[in-house]
Amino acid sequence: MSKVYVFPGQGSQKIGMGEELFDKYADLISQADEILGYSVKELCLQGSVEKLSQTQYTQPALYIVNALNFYEKQSEDSEKPAYTAGHSLGEYNALLTAGVFDFATGLKLVAKRGEIMSKVEGGGMAAVLGMSAQTIRETLVSSGLDKIDVANFNSSKQTVLSGMKEDIVAAESAFKDAGAKRYVVLPVSGAFHSRYMEAPQEEFKAFASQFEFNAPEVPVISNINATEYDAENILDTLAGQISSSVRWVETIEFLKSKGEFEFIELGPGKVLTSLIRQIG
Repeated sequence: MSKVYVFPGQGSQKIGMGEELFDKYADLISQADEILGYSVKELCLQGSVEKLSQTQYTQPALYIVNALNFYEKQSEDSEKPAYTAGHSLGEYNALLTAGVFDFATGLKLVAKRGEIMSKVEGGGMAAVLGMSAQTIRETLVSSGLDKIDVANFNSSKQTVLSGMKEDIVAAESAFKDAGAKRYVVLPVSGAFHSRYMEAPQEEFKAFASQFEFNAPEVPVISNINATEYDAENILDTLAGQISSSVRWVETIEFLKSKGEFEFIELGPGKVLTSLIRQIG
């Protein structure tokens, strides 16, 4: 059976991740430490949960651990996947897998992305559980919550909202009244994947424009379009991802429409594996 490699994003980080791989890939870790200016091994194994959860540290750490899991998988099975995809930050690992850029370039992009996104304050996000995306959209309209965007379409049972913190907190009663099983305000300080990230998106695009990108060697499914990356628009797609919704449900539906695949999650935890089971 053909394979699809998928890579998780923020929320999958945990202390201890990558422990069995850091020493095996010491050259890459040395390269990473030089780029970042700190020890990623120390951050992941001996750092605090609070620091690892800060966006500017989470993103490069997850990118590195995801990458090490890919290289380890590649050492066991050199056959390329039929497709690859990643959730938000994980999309950079999907692009790495497809040869769009090398490990160091991807890390520089991710480190800058995390730095820029971490500077955005006053935002908030919330997970709505047990409510369809259509009902969520209707609730946003009927309750006059026009300052809140849908950040992540994760599964039929889980959707994430994004907006200013006070609006996100105030919206809980509307969704509870509309029948949501749970409404969970997430521990983030930015309104990621929303209109409020348009300024950071432009700053990131200006930084990323200095790099050259290769055409994908295997198809990468983008978060923005839930279809294959266009080799001519890699920069625009990467930058646009910062303020656009993560269309994970459509991504998996697209892949499942292409045939029978084994989905292999490469990174810490099994968040995406659980979501994929809920889709289609």
